[in-house]
Amino acid sequence: MALRRAYLGLGSNLGDRLERLQSAVDGLAAAEGVTVVAVSPVYETEPVGPPQPDYLNAVVSIDTQLTPRQLLEVARRLEAEAGRVRGERWGSRSLDVDLLLVGDEEVCETDLVVPHPRLRERAFVLAPLSDLAPDLVDVPTAGWAGVRRTELALRVTE
Repeated sequence: MALRRAYLGLGSNLGDRLERLQSAVDGLAAAEGVTVVAVSPVYETEPVGPPQPDYLNAVVSIDTQLTPRQLLEVARRLEAEAGRVRGERWGSRSLDVDLLLVGDEEVCETDLVVPHPRLRERAFVLAPLSDLAPDLVDVPTAGWAGVRRTELALRVTE
């Protein structure tokens, strides 16, 4: 497969949220076939769904030759390592890793849809994505309720 740019959304609202996001960035950097290019600023966002703690969210830009299916496997492994238990839809999460875009690829399978089907509806994804790739965000992001850019930062490790 050819090298292409992909974007993954990260979110956490349980435990040490920033550490969980950093562990996901580190795990991506350590994954074979993945090069982390950049990480967006961290945003604190109100949850979607039932009452729960606020999330920290970020977007990671990577270069990869992995297929979307292989990237999904990496994402699920990182979630499992962070103690993610799949349960209530839109419930609290120790770590959520979503494939947003993988080059120009389109996938429509039962457990994998790329581009992410709700990408354009989620301010908590669009705001950090616009920091990394403003040309990919065709809706205004300023002033979205419930989405606050923080002073927190994630680091890209080699």
